[in-house]
Amino acid sequence: MTVAVSPDACPALVLNADYRPLSYYPLSLWAWQDAIKAIFLDRVNVLSRYDRTVHSPSFEMRLPSVVCLKTYVKPSRNPAFTRFNVFLRDRFSCQYCGAREDLTFDHVIPRSRGGQTTWENVVAACSPCNLRKGGQMPDDCGMRPTQAPFQPSVHDLHRNGRAFPPNYLHDSWLDYLYWDSELEP
Repeated sequence: MTVAVSPDACPALVLNADYRPLSYYPLSLWAWQDAIKAIFLDRVNVLSRYDRTVHSPSFEMRLPSVVCLKTYVKPSRNPAFTRFNVFLRDRFSCQYCGAREDLTFDHVIPRSRGGQTTWENVVAACSPCNLRKGGQMPDDCGMRPTQAPFQPSVHDLHRNGRAFPPNYLHDSWLDYLYWDSELEP
């Protein structure tokens, strides 16, 4: 019995022109429609294909599983300040107790005391620790982050992202991905 695979279950891994993923976390993937559009616009080379095909009345194509950009895209040196990137910098763990569930972010110097929403003042914190700290200064409540907050580089985030491989990796992607087992969370 053959199981039909939806094209939506066939994303394409996107590599830069140097054959490295554009990002590890989140992994740089395109929906099959975007990959096919890029092929027709001659923006990518196809390195590997799925067994799954899509077709129109006059055309049939195997879906790409790995594509490589023809033009190198220079990675940004300064990642965007987002909640997700703060969590990734802090390896998805509370900087006060190490918990990995119910994460929020905490202003080390509370906003009520003039603290800014910046890389250097925000850390990942679980809800219980965030509530316990409240609007207090770290020394007043005895809660100092295990790691001083800092502005990460793209390299820092990529390195941390490799410690959290996605749940699904297609076999055709493995030659292009480097998950570091020494960085286990």
